[in-house]
Amino acid sequence: MRVEIISIGDEILIGQIVNTNAAWMSQKLNIAGFEVVRISTVSDKKDDIILSINDAVKRVDVILLTGGLGPTKDDITKEALCEYFNTELIFNENAFQQVKTLFSVRGFEVTEINRKQAELPKSCTPIANHNGTAAGMWFNENGKIIVSMPGVPFEMKPMMTDSVIPELKKHFKTPVILHKTILTQCKGESFLAEIINDWENELPKNIKLAYLPQPGIVRLRLSAKGENAEILNKQVEAEVEKLKKIIPKYIFGYDDDKLEQIIGELLKEKKKTLSTAESCTGGYISHLITSVSGSSEYYLGSIISYSNEIKEYLLGVTKQSMIDYGVVSEQVITQMAKGVKEKLNTDYSIAVSGIAGPSGGSVEKPVGTMWIAIATPEKVIARKFLFGEHRERNIRKTALMALDMLRKEILTAKG
Repeated sequence: MRVEIISIGDEILIGQIVNTNAAWMSQKLNIAGFEVVRISTVSDKKDDIILSINDAVKRVDVILLTGGLGPTKDDITKEALCEYFNTELIFNENAFQQVKTLFSVRGFEVTEINRKQAELPKSCTPIANHNGTAAGMWFNENGKIIVSMPGVPFEMKPMMTDSVIPELKKHFKTPVILHKTILTQCKGESFLAEIINDWENELPKNIKLAYLPQPGIVRLRLSAKGENAEILNKQVEAEVEKLKKIIPKYIFGYDDDKLEQIIGELLKEKKKTLSTAESCTGGYISHLITSVSGSSEYYLGSIISYSNEIKEYLLGVTKQSMIDYGVVSEQVITQMAKGVKEKLNTDYSIAVSGIAGPSGGSVEKPVGTMWIAIATPEKVIARKFLFGEHRERNIRKTALMALDMLRKEILTAKG
């Protein structure tokens, strides 16, 4: 069944907030077997709302609206729906009791403005809102379903999962849709596409591949459609096994896995500790590592050696090395990795130094030149990378590459 999502609100159009509702709704609808064919945003104007509904009913079976259901004068979605369906607002006692209950729990009195929240279009079927005062509204007109929900995410989301999607599945027979995402690192989208070209061409017709690149990572999403979830799952897993044989060294996880979580699990399993010495990333690697709950079990700390003096005094990098080779060099990054490992007495360490940009580059060392070193209990390895000219992307790519290098070293370590 074809679905269109219409988000209502000037605050979205002027960029004051990001429309995260539509992305979340699309994910949930897709998993439920519904095809979202269009997402649009319209202003808080009655004519624009009506026009958007008029256009949508020509191309889809289900229209989901969010926003414009608050108690203030700028919220006119109910007014627009009354005009579109040629109906009127009537007082709904059940909706009012929900408002009263909610306000009572919070210790507030119900005002006349709040009472108006219980006025709903006469032709709609109300949808209970257990997390706010604006009830949802379900319309079924000429075989088309139109649903209006609050724009507040913590009100809309439970309404979608508990009421709207289950009710839609009663009205429409939908296929089973299954997604599996393979997370890769170290190779760009075009390089991966060339390597896995034959495998991609031989995928079953009901399985589609999408490339989803982001700084430092390329996600390969397999989407399968059919009638039987068990059969689809076996199909997808078989294709994943084939892919693992083609690009084993580039795959680091699946679906919602994160490198920092994988690193943490490996370190805990091996009972090893980690420290970091960061220059160009300014603490970003530390942030990723410590974003994982329980990271204090294996992560001891970091030295953010942004200046040459800190590299020398805290990490033991020799001044002569920085003069002879520059701070962005194999010699310096190796000393940084050794220095922080010894200083904090850890089993492993990560060190990074580079030219994040947009300034500071040279012919010999252009912007995007990054050195990463990993110190293990037995050795230190260092690699040079050229990531490009965008500062934030360079920082992100450097951090992810460093974590992936560490992951591989832990996996190949003895004991």
